[in-house]
Amino acid sequence: MEPAVSQRLTLALLLCATPCMAAAAPDTYRLDPVHTRVLFTVEHAGFSQALGTVSGSEGRLAFDPDDWHSATLSVSVPLQRLDLGDDAWNKATLARNLLDAERHPEARFVSTRIEPIDPTHARVIGELTLRGVTREVALEVTLNAVKRHPMPPFRRTAGFSATATLSRNAFGIDAWPSMIGDTVQLRIEAEAVRDRTAADPQDTPSVDAPGTPAASDDSDLSPSPARKRSP
Repeated sequence: MEPAVSQRLTLALLLCATPCMAAAAPDTYRLDPVHTRVLFTVEHAGFSQALGTVSGSEGRLAFDPDDWHSATLSVSVPLQRLDLGDDAWNKATLARNLLDAERHPEARFVSTRIEPIDPTHARVIGELTLRGVTREVALEVTLNAVKRHPMPPFRRTAGFSATATLSRNAFGIDAWPSMIGDTVQLRIEAEAVRDRTAADPQDTPSVDAPGTPAASDDSDLSPSPARKRSP
């Protein structure tokens, strides 16, 4: 084959392959509800910032650390898991004139676009639905790590920290204005575990012999009833 023909053929093959490579889907992760928590603060009658947390959030994340633009996030936050450190305050906050958690038991966030800032920071804009009202909210997100977890079952895990500010009045939560401030500050700590249904060479166990896991702590071992979740 003549060199010119060979070069044109090689170029054509590369051009054909490029769209396929570009279309590769980002990895899919699911939030770990044990290691994901939402902290919120709101002014209490001008005396202090009341602190509360919500645990047990669940959701799915599509994420490629080399391409933040392709990321998508969908999260549900169970409001009944809210904790202000006092049963009476928890009950009052979940009541109909505030969060109305009986009729609206969860908050939901769905991303609509991502604005990368640098390799470990991005602004995640999405729609937050709270108490039946949907408003746009921006999360300032920091990527802490993407790596294999050091504890069984050694799954590839992504860890994030995020902050956001919202107005409770914007969601129709306007009771007790003299006691409860309007501005709510959010801090979110989240871990997301890569779906086992998606194959990844880094998720493949190393073996010394067929059926025998390697001694390395980095092996990706399947969970068993004898193994407990990492703390």
